[in-house]
Amino acid sequence: MKGLAEIWAALPEARMVGGAVRDTLAGREVADVDFASPLTPAEVMARAKAAGLKAVPTGVEHGTVTLVADGRGFEVTTLRRDVETDGRHARVEFSDSWREDAARRDFTINAMFMAKDGEVFDYFGGRADLASGNVRFVGDPAARIAEDYLRILRFFRFFARYGRGKPDASAVAAITERREGLRWLSAERVWSELKKILLAPAPLAAVELMQETGVLEIVLPGAKPERLAALLERGAPVDPLLRVAALTDEDLTVRLHLSGNEAERLAGWRKPPGLVPEDSDIALRRALAEEPYEVLVGRVWLWGGGEVGWAALRERLAMIERPVFPLKGRDLAVLGVKPGPGMGDMLARVRHWWMEAGCVADKAACLEAARALSQNASLSAERPKAG
Repeated sequence: MKGLAEIWAALPEARMVGGAVRDTLAGREVADVDFASPLTPAEVMARAKAAGLKAVPTGVEHGTVTLVADGRGFEVTTLRRDVETDGRHARVEFSDSWREDAARRDFTINAMFMAKDGEVFDYFGGRADLASGNVRFVGDPAARIAEDYLRILRFFRFFARYGRGKPDASAVAAITERREGLRWLSAERVWSELKKILLAPAPLAAVELMQETGVLEIVLPGAKPERLAALLERGAPVDPLLRVAALTDEDLTVRLHLSGNEAERLAGWRKPPGLVPEDSDIALRRALAEEPYEVLVGRVWLWGGGEVGWAALRERLAMIERPVFPLKGRDLAVLGVKPGPGMGDMLARVRHWWMEAGCVADKAACLEAARALSQNASLSAERPKAG
């Protein structure tokens, strides 16, 4: 990865930590590289300046500095020990002990360090756990959870991606016992972690385990894992929001503090598909003219079956370019239509004609239709009233 050489040249005693080590050992793509260092943040920034690297104090109160090398950001965090925790936040002190820093981390597979020469420092059996698919807390699971209740959801995230076989019994027991602590967490933190769980290629086992431990009902009331199983069976794309829509019909906008875009997409998917495999291309074009492809295909994934016809319907939707009505108000001005309600009514009438004709008429044809409608309206206005 670009930039690593520059970081290690400036901080030769630093070690990669957490996800970068885990994924390197697992043979998976490494997205981000974080470092741990026995140096204080001030010393790290001084070393970076001497090496010509940009240093940003992104979380200096927690010991974190971001160094920019070859256009990439690398977080470097001073070794720490927890002094005080309340289930959501921790107060830390700096340390010079690698083992002490590893002991405060959540899972054994995230508590490993890797030096510049590739040597791995594994104080709690993380390498063996990674090889066997065992997601295990560092030390006492109940104590780790009490330090930050988000670790309950992080357990399921890593179980979804790395777990194999039966889950760690002590972890399951501690999660079940302390699950109510999830109610202390902010909606943003819960949704962020839920998305990561549901981004896993095969999240069903983790979601079923969430249900068994009582966690699922707390974070997604009314969720039904069997509905997620049906969606996955159809081969639906990896989309955490689509998977949430499959799991529950509950309104999650407030509960999860969804963004406006997320709330809009979810609301669109709640409606029945309105399409069936037997529909003509004209019907599909009309549907696409009314709503975006993402909304329509999401509904089909959620409401349609796994039969060949529904798969063909999704393929046909993807192949049809979304029709866009070619007229705007200013186009009608050349016909003498004045701005105001009359112009809006004329646009609506021409759009209705365009829809009925299959959403294929171009701008010239729509203008001709508008001209005809305008003339008919003029004749009607001039015709004497009876009586």
